[in-house]
Amino acid sequence: MFEKEYDVIVVGGGHAGSEAAAAAANLGSKTLLITMNLQNIGQMSCNPAMGGIAKGQIIREIDALGGYSGIVSDNTAIQFKMLNKSKGPAMWSPRVQSDRMRFAEAWRLMLEGTKNLDFYQEMVSGILIEGEKIVGVKTSLGIEVRGKTVVLTNGTFLNGLIHIGEKQFGGGRAGEKAAHGITKELVDLGFESGRMKTGTPPRVDGRSLDFSKMIVQPGDESPEKFSYLKSTKPLIHQRDCHMSHTSLEVHDLLREGFDRSPMFNGAINSVGPRYCPSIEDKINRFADKESHQLFVEPEGWDTVEYYVNGFSTSLPEDVQFKALRSVKGFENVKFFRPGYAIEYDFFPPTQLRHTLETKNIKGLFFAGQINGTTGYEEAASQGLMAGINAHLKVKEQQPLIIQRNQAYIGVLIDDLITKGTDEPYRMFTSRAEYRTLLRQDNADFRLTPMSHNIGLASDERLRLMEQKKQKSEAFIGFFKETSVAPELINPILEAKKSATIKQSDKLFKPLSRPNITMHDMQKIDFVSSYIDKHDLDHEVLQQTEIQIKYAGYIAKEKNNADKLNRLEGIKIPESFDYSKLKSLSYEAKEKLSAIKPVTVSQASRISGVSPNDISVMLVYMGR
Repeated sequence: MFEKEYDVIVVGGGHAGSEAAAAAANLGSKTLLITMNLQNIGQMSCNPAMGGIAKGQIIREIDALGGYSGIVSDNTAIQFKMLNKSKGPAMWSPRVQSDRMRFAEAWRLMLEGTKNLDFYQEMVSGILIEGEKIVGVKTSLGIEVRGKTVVLTNGTFLNGLIHIGEKQFGGGRAGEKAAHGITKELVDLGFESGRMKTGTPPRVDGRSLDFSKMIVQPGDESPEKFSYLKSTKPLIHQRDCHMSHTSLEVHDLLREGFDRSPMFNGAINSVGPRYCPSIEDKINRFADKESHQLFVEPEGWDTVEYYVNGFSTSLPEDVQFKALRSVKGFENVKFFRPGYAIEYDFFPPTQLRHTLETKNIKGLFFAGQINGTTGYEEAASQGLMAGINAHLKVKEQQPLIIQRNQAYIGVLIDDLITKGTDEPYRMFTSRAEYRTLLRQDNADFRLTPMSHNIGLASDERLRLMEQKKQKSEAFIGFFKETSVAPELINPILEAKKSATIKQSDKLFKPLSRPNITMHDMQKIDFVSSYIDKHDLDHEVLQQTEIQIKYAGYIAKEKNNADKLNRLEGIKIPESFDYSKLKSLSYEAKEKLSAIKPVTVSQASRISGVSPNDISVMLVYMGR
């Protein structure tokens, strides 16, 4: 029925579990994916979209490392948008609307086509421990499966409790039962647990909506894609989204149900995502706002089901229905299902190492919402790293730890294990202090070589990255070495109301100006001839323009990152006794002893540890 012993057992088939299973299996580990329902592998539990601000960068990083999320997103997208294009490239964030059914199908088929990966459908009710080491899992049928490492990616299923108004029922997702047993076992083993909350909007019948009363939200005219591989293609045809707004009338109707809301009557005590609040939370916290945006998103190419983004709620279904019928375009709306809130168990991530292995139990890894995060992208990136490091642990190889200046994934994991979280953690560009280095356009430069070194990123990925890098560097050299005459460049500068030049100058100088683009430079014949001769694609042109236009900012940020890396190089022994440092503050001793930072740099990022505490540590360590 099963292998005698697996290298890696992954529990849960959501975004974290799918990436974890794919990574471990592709690296060569005998891997088993156990999930409660094989039909729901890769299921989009909430909105039918991937990417967005900072999240799009994460998907490109997953792809650069050899994960599947970018490929699946490209192959099942129905609309593409590059967000924040009016800002600098550090803020550009790709996002796709996805076909929900095809997305899950694509994940299932990709995993089934992955060597070394077995599947089993059942609930995992406990883990098998010998000493302080994981040795497998046990299922609700009493079956024991042996494994050298286990990755728990339980999502919202651990003791999940769904709320719709006064009604409560156990479940990990609408129509699916909750998972029981694992939390108690982990708490008995000394783990600290907590409760969090998230929610989802109602799903509605698009045939009952009047889109003529809404604002059309089309995709980009020239859509891009997530994956760096050439096998995925940008969209040719796209589906429109739409936007409507709530009103004071809608708010008043929603308020009528507040006394029946689990958020306000005490039924829900756990904390929800700060940056994705429910509609009742929004009108309560922002009482001065007369309206809130609602994004009406199709769930696929052919289905009539729509997702009402911005109307997440746990109010009674009759209140939801009455209020939504007062929104423009929703006057005759029919529900596919009401919105709901869900509470679930999580484990504060300060109990993990940078590899996402638990400190208490060797070989046990956590990834996704079990660590207090929210969002498909955050979960998928953790699953990828947990799967990689579970494999490397089995093979007794050095772990793969990505630093804060190398990827948003590094920022995410370091934030979680160093600072912890008491509310669902969501990634933003503002969380990354080196976001000029961590752009969506250069994730392959940053991450593909390190992934190729461990055997995950393919030879093809590395070859494509190296070709892109060589062409970009050569084109940058062309701009720095080639001069342009005033009569060729001045018409372009004048058209953009930019100062003209009086004598020939190097090409890179006009391109460095904020209002001059690569598209403008292509109007010069010998520039466009170079592009055609060397077959330069959009990625190379974009990379060249960014490297020239933002060279000073990039160099400054890289210098700052290099300074920080000096502290990253100062390792702290795991047995370090902070109680011996009498000059350390009491709070610093408490936090450092609990979190056990690996480096002085990590120690400096712990809340409550002051620069003076770091100085004391450096002196004590002979630095």
